[in-house]
Amino acid sequence: MQAAVDAFLKRLAQRASPATVDAYRRDIHGVIAYLETQDVRAWRQLDVTLLRRYLAHERARGMAPRTLARRRAALSRFADELVHRGELDHNPVQLTQAPRQPRHLPSPVDVDLLGHFLDTPHDGDPLDFRDQAMLELFYSCGLRLAELAALDLASLDQRHVRVVGKGGKPRQVPLGQRAGQAIQAWLGFRSTLAGESETALFVAQHGGRLGHRSIQSRLAETARKRGLPEHLHPHRLRHSFASHLLESSQDLRAVQELLGHANLSTTQIYTRLDWQQLAEVYDQAHPRARRKPASPASESSDNP
Repeated sequence: MQAAVDAFLKRLAQRASPATVDAYRRDIHGVIAYLETQDVRAWRQLDVTLLRRYLAHERARGMAPRTLARRRAALSRFADELVHRGELDHNPVQLTQAPRQPRHLPSPVDVDLLGHFLDTPHDGDPLDFRDQAMLELFYSCGLRLAELAALDLASLDQRHVRVVGKGGKPRQVPLGQRAGQAIQAWLGFRSTLAGESETALFVAQHGGRLGHRSIQSRLAETARKRGLPEHLHPHRLRHSFASHLLESSQDLRAVQELLGHANLSTTQIYTRLDWQQLAEVYDQAHPRARRKPASPASESSDNP
């Protein structure tokens, strides 16, 4: 069994870094250690039932889902090598299910802290006006990074922003007053930077459309300059938009539409809304959610 592992790692080392090779070695040796306890002495004995038992064993030992998924991926790549060598007739790892990964969502920025940050005056440089407009759009409209980067001048009117979301799905989002004012201020400087045929709303100093990484770095730099004591990135502003709006309105369906989510369940997870809160909203809003207290007359009739 070890000879096949050594041959695999040798081929891997020709195109991967030493750290990657070492990670594969550790993961595969972890699998071998378990197989030895099951009296498995040859790779041809590897099948889907054995693999499922192995994954369940590691999960029961407390292995993190991310680590387990990485180990499964390493074993799958090695199993492809075994198929190539003729020691397996198929890759049994592909018949197992990858562990579900926990969804790590950014915490929203405190509403008062974020408001103070957005209201902090800037130096008045044209790029500062551009960055302020981007900040206001992210927070006021809940846009994704790709959606904001793709905005053209024609995407705006006085009251709405038209964006194309995931899967090419278009939607309209209301344009808040502060965001509208910030955009108008930026448009007063945009022509000094943009090329003649450039249609992008946000442009870089070279005159072309501003890229994703540039947007991310400018937001982080603005947060640092204004003294925001937290890391700021586009997805966190989108999450703050959703969380703050939901806290105010408790209208999950409206937030779903504004975020451009295809499924309501996605919005529920995204905003960390739990079923207890949903039940409270239901109890407060639905006309038949609560039983009315029984009247004295009905109580006397129930107890003759």
